[in-house]
Amino acid sequence: MFPVRLPQLDSIAAERAVQRLDQLTKPPGSLGRLERLAVELAAIQGQSIPRVAPPAMLVFAADHGVAAEGVSAFPQAVTAQMVANFTAGGAAINVFAQQHAAHLEVIDVGVATPLPEAVARHPLLVNEKVRAGTANMLEDDVMTRDDALQAMAAGERAAQRAAAAGCRCLIIGEMGIANTTASSALLAALTGRPVARLVGVGTGIDSGGVAHKQAVIERALDARQPDPDDPLGALAAVGGLEIAAMAGAFLGGAKQRLPLLVDGFIATVAALVARRLCPGLREYLIFGHRSREPGHELALQALDARPLLDFELRLGEGTGAALAFPLLDSACRLLEGMATFGDAGIDTSS
Repeated sequence: MFPVRLPQLDSIAAERAVQRLDQLTKPPGSLGRLERLAVELAAIQGQSIPRVAPPAMLVFAADHGVAAEGVSAFPQAVTAQMVANFTAGGAAINVFAQQHAAHLEVIDVGVATPLPEAVARHPLLVNEKVRAGTANMLEDDVMTRDDALQAMAAGERAAQRAAAAGCRCLIIGEMGIANTTASSALLAALTGRPVARLVGVGTGIDSGGVAHKQAVIERALDARQPDPDDPLGALAAVGGLEIAAMAGAFLGGAKQRLPLLVDGFIATVAALVARRLCPGLREYLIFGHRSREPGHELALQALDARPLLDFELRLGEGTGAALAFPLLDSACRLLEGMATFGDAGIDTSS
């Protein structure tokens, strides 16, 4: 899978987008970040008037062995129960997918609890299971490097399916009990930041639970000793199957020139892994929102990212990115639908 070669941004399309923006019936630059977003989308897609609808919403699901250490407010079985909820249409991401007429997939790359047959056969579910959850990071590397690569390949295939279905933007989310623990451990491994600055309440644990979660991560990092200069190795040591799959989906989407709308903490850590593997990926990443998880701010800093929204979310599933999607759509519609001074017959001579 490596090295990954990504298409270069299209500077000509970006310049044409700038020229059109400056001709529209408004003072130059008066729509601020929305105008810069429109230019960014033009460069990514190689089209002076880009389009991001319909989006694809890809939700990767997997379990974590470290859940056995009591780091979550919910038992591991909830991962499978939420997968069933996704297929039944009852989750927040289902609501937003319907709102935006999105192509929605739920991809099982490592759910530990067996799924009911009706769920396993549901058309929304894609079975890409690499293994039934990861190992407990206190006891062993959570997976092999080959496991991580297989999960990444599953993510890339999901991005390819989205492109083949005519989707013009990727929203990448996740579901996995204890995955904020894995994400915090992975972020600490890649950045060297103190674990105490990264750990949050996740599914809603109390202050004692946060302290326990921090201690578990610190012990795991001490035991595993992940190398910050080896992102794939760090992913295999303390990461997660859904994190690996999201990293693969980011890389696969960029190969297709799809804008990548990044969700919250876990998705941003996955994006950081993918960017460490392929530095050129950063140009394709658009950050949807700032999560309430404390580690998210540091993950954003590591990617020099400024998110579009700050709604104090911490749900995951891709919901924060889905909420930000209308801003991307508005930027495209602005370029396409707004009149120029010439169209409107407005005299701009001084």
